[in-house]
Amino acid sequence: MNFRTFGKKDAPVLILIPGLGVSFEIFTPLMRMLEDKFHIIAVEVDGFTLGKYTAFTSVDDQAGQVIGYIKEQFDGKIECAYGLSLGGKILSRVLERGEVAIGHSVMDAAPLLPLPGWMVKPLSYTQAANVWSCYHWTRFWRWVFHSHYFDVLLDECRKVYPYGGVRSVLDGYQSVYTSKLESIPNSDIHYWYGIKEAFVAKYQADHLRSICPSVRIEIFDKMNHGQLLIDHPEEIARRIEELGMV
Repeated sequence: MNFRTFGKKDAPVLILIPGLGVSFEIFTPLMRMLEDKFHIIAVEVDGFTLGKYTAFTSVDDQAGQVIGYIKEQFDGKIECAYGLSLGGKILSRVLERGEVAIGHSVMDAAPLLPLPGWMVKPLSYTQAANVWSCYHWTRFWRWVFHSHYFDVLLDECRKVYPYGGVRSVLDGYQSVYTSKLESIPNSDIHYWYGIKEAFVAKYQADHLRSICPSVRIEIFDKMNHGQLLIDHPEEIARRIEELGMV
């Protein structure tokens, strides 16, 4: 795992953790909007790094590395963290372990519940095939989707795939969907998801509310998985600022 730093060193700390199959550069537009207000740490998750061959280990190991970094660099306390999908899952485990303090946490469509055991491997192999086809048939998928949203995801896939490959996708999905968030501190926690992914994300949000009644859940109209970050980074930037961190 690598930690890329941006913004002002004497400003409130914001950690950004990307999702499975994408690099930290998916946060570039968001970082440009916040770099004059925050000391930004963009995480490179193992298996999805740029220019370096790495292998995904487990959600718990990735969380442990984030915890270790916060302890070493910031004495165990930061102002804010935002995790997208897999990044939100990693963030949930960081919070669950309770070894560091995070003032405000945003989990964007994080998968917090396990799948039935018989579904895990079929789904992981299906997703690995999807990522493989996106890498090798990019022009075809651009023709199919013809949208800025999918273009960004395809570009991200092409950037990280050579350094982690199918193995990281398989291991990532299997780690994500075999663990359950059991507890979480009663702090300022937000859960976001798009209405087009509600068939999955709603159950994650409901589970989070059951163990953390104070969680603030927001649903975004017309948005799909990760689309708010890609198409409306200015909205995320505004909301992060409004959390009272600056």
